[in-house]
Amino acid sequence: MFELRPYQQEAVRRTVEHFRGSDEAGVIVLPTGSGKSLVIAELARIARGRVLVLAHVRELVEQNHAKYESYELEADIFSAGLKRKQANRQVVFGSVQSVVRNLDAFSPAPDAPAFTLLVIDECHRVSMEKDASYRKVIAHLRERNPRLKVLGLTATPFRLGQGFIYHRHYHGMVRGDDDCFFRDCVFEQPLRLMVRQGFLSEPRRIDVAVARYDFSQLAPGSAGSFKEEELNEVVQGSRATPGIVLDIVAQARERRGVMVFCSTVEHAEEVTGLLPESEAALITGTTHGDERERLITAFKAQQLKYLVNVAVLTTGFDAPHVDLIAILRPTESVSLYQQIIGRGLRLSPGKSDCLILDYAGNPWDLYAPEVATPKPAGDTEPVQVECPVCGNANLFWGRKDGDLVIEHFGRRCQGLVEPSALLGAAEPRHEAEPGNDGSPVKAIKLVQCDFRYRAKACPQCGEANDIAARHCHACQARLVDPDDKLRDALKLRDARVLRVSGWQLEEARNGRGLPRLKVTYFDEDGTDLSEWFALETAPQRHAFRLSFLARHLRAPGSDWAPQDIAEVLAGEARLKAPDFVIGRKSGRYWQIRDKLFDYAGRYRTGIAAG
Repeated sequence: MFELRPYQQEAVRRTVEHFRGSDEAGVIVLPTGSGKSLVIAELARIARGRVLVLAHVRELVEQNHAKYESYELEADIFSAGLKRKQANRQVVFGSVQSVVRNLDAFSPAPDAPAFTLLVIDECHRVSMEKDASYRKVIAHLRERNPRLKVLGLTATPFRLGQGFIYHRHYHGMVRGDDDCFFRDCVFEQPLRLMVRQGFLSEPRRIDVAVARYDFSQLAPGSAGSFKEEELNEVVQGSRATPGIVLDIVAQARERRGVMVFCSTVEHAEEVTGLLPESEAALITGTTHGDERERLITAFKAQQLKYLVNVAVLTTGFDAPHVDLIAILRPTESVSLYQQIIGRGLRLSPGKSDCLILDYAGNPWDLYAPEVATPKPAGDTEPVQVECPVCGNANLFWGRKDGDLVIEHFGRRCQGLVEPSALLGAAEPRHEAEPGNDGSPVKAIKLVQCDFRYRAKACPQCGEANDIAARHCHACQARLVDPDDKLRDALKLRDARVLRVSGWQLEEARNGRGLPRLKVTYFDEDGTDLSEWFALETAPQRHAFRLSFLARHLRAPGSDWAPQDIAEVLAGEARLKAPDFVIGRKSGRYWQIRDKLFDYAGRYRTGIAAG
């Protein structure tokens, strides 16, 4: 029987605490190699009802089952790949593929106990689609027990094309959308801390001295993954491949286990052919099950030194002796990057570190946190942005000048806060639990902070809405579509619509000779519209912040409050121009009536000035 490490004990404690007060699905985040199977075993051991533990590969089913039996307890296995299909004991370990095809085996008699806990290993594979395998199993078990507790475990709680798989984090922030299946992250152990405390091997990344592949022109598709044909255009027959393989062999001279991650099957076949024949093997998605098992067994026994694969051994693979990871493919997110490198971070006798060789120029920092939204540009990085209302330290994509965040792409604060109502009137998050004195205690349901860095104001009630919203979330009034604004303005004879191609900020003098900030917007033809601002008095500076800075800041929500024109001009890099400016004729002059930012409609090109 194993003794749980402190962080494993804390994960179990927080899970029990969560499910005592809620039936909402929860997630535990533990880095690869941190012993998720021991946490699963302990939770299954202390559970009062029946437990089903699911995984997507038979290796994980077998591994989790073995850890549970180390407690000198017995459990069933339901997995066609392991040639066992029993589901009668209190605890069952199964593969999701086998279970979903045999749901009748998990329909106990009316007088038999129902499953009370479902544990899903590598739960980032749970789809949002209700007809997906995991969701079918969950729906089936909930027919018998509507209060089924569902717990997921993963090292990377992020799904390409979806973002974070859970909504709330126990540190008090929102990560995923409100419709996420998993509601709460109940515990997370940082990878950096695991390495520092000696629970994982240290990853040692070195700059390779040979030619690399250039994937810089590729961009992930709508689902978040690179297209195979585009990858093949870069790697197939590349002059860089022979030199890369020679470098891997040289770097691996004193290493025991090498995993090579390739871009495509054709690429992997070429790489395998260049490695020492008697020491290398290739596994792809089409490798037959028995052959795959034979090769993995030989690699774990160190009869093979090199194991080449294409996107099949990023999760659920346990070979602690691996001490070199060679990456010959682009990775779409830091989560995938962490999954790949995690294959080499487990502790093993005689292993001091894991060498990381990246021949694909991946931009990710192993310890960098995931950002919920897709990366907007190649030169952006995760930046921390404090909310001016609740103080939450948000994580957005952005740009920095030294330590100063000069731009970010966040829309809404991710902080979780108590509702403004009195404690006794707040909406309970779950049913009342008895306090120490027997009195009921209501837990407060935390809500997402309302502060929006970028917003669309409702013309009816003034409420701030997301910039993509079509109806006001407060009064349900229809919000004016940017295309409608542009179309209506273009119909007017006294309107001028500029698709802004440039702008200029300068100090100028008004008709009375007083200094003013003049902002001029230009379109491609040189047509312009201007606006003027005074910054001499406190009320003038306040009006400038509300009417100009609030919309033009690249990093909205910051506390930058320039005191004069010179300070505005010196900080011009912190400001952005609008996409469109709409002006109306007023006497002999034009006045700017509206500006459109973050525009993505049908007038992006080819608009004529009115």
